[in-house]
Amino acid sequence: MSVLAIESGVMAAMGIGGVVAVVIFLIGSQLEERATVRGSLRQLNDYEIEVVRDREMLNPLRERALLPALRGITSIGQRLTPAGYVTKVRAKLTQTGDGGQEALDRFLAIRVATFVVAPIAMFLVAKYVPVGGLARLGAIGLVGVALVKGPDSSLKRKVEARQTAIRRKLPDVLDLLTISVEAGLGFEQAVDRTVEAVPGPLSEEFSRMLGETRAGANRSDAMRAMETRCGIPEIRSFVMAIIQADTFGVSIGRVLRLQADEMRIFRRQIAEEKAQKAPVKMLLPMVFCIFPSLFVIVLGPAMIQITES
Repeated sequence: MSVLAIESGVMAAMGIGGVVAVVIFLIGSQLEERATVRGSLRQLNDYEIEVVRDREMLNPLRERALLPALRGITSIGQRLTPAGYVTKVRAKLTQTGDGGQEALDRFLAIRVATFVVAPIAMFLVAKYVPVGGLARLGAIGLVGVALVKGPDSSLKRKVEARQTAIRRKLPDVLDLLTISVEAGLGFEQAVDRTVEAVPGPLSEEFSRMLGETRAGANRSDAMRAMETRCGIPEIRSFVMAIIQADTFGVSIGRVLRLQADEMRIFRRQIAEEKAQKAPVKMLLPMVFCIFPSLFVIVLGPAMIQITES
């Protein structure tokens, strides 16, 4: 009876597998046929579709399903966020180099999704994590904080990383600007040459500033907009020095040389400050991770002998 049961089970499994394979083949063939039809219709420039549904089906899945869902979640996020939060998020996204409306909508949608998922994740952790007591409470709190504060923390880290990259490149860029201006180039030509020679976020900001200037904007307004996008004091000092040099007729080459020396000193001071903070930051992991191991190794044999005696 067991052999017959096994054979019947195998036959049933094979039958189900055959049916599933046929269904998948039919669905795949229909999808391939529809994709072929859509591709052919896209190639017809003067082809007019009378049915609205067929015309909408020509659009990709992202425009038909994902973008409307994203807009709905974004509208919910804008209603639930406190006043001024959207402005702060837009400013931070601008400082990351991606300050468009699509990036803002994506971030607000992620915020709404994390707030919705946080209670569910906390409940699942409380129900299925095989720990108890304070460890369970700590796991629940960690998951909740990670989901609620995660997007803001990630955005803050991106802003700090970009500002750090700008600070590191600023003295070198100012050196190249100084050499180019003293060699006889104008300020805009020197900036254009520097952008081509030194890639990075600072060069991207200079390139955007040049594009705004060539589009008809005033140089001072374009540089102030660059200062707002960067959001660091060094760029503010550089922008103010260039604007004052333009206003009072001071030599730009001399101003650039002074700014380059200043930025190099400031970069060295930041490195020294981080070096002085390192022992304080190392104290906590040393106390809780390294010292207990040393105590076990040093005092362990003595404690064993004391207990035996």
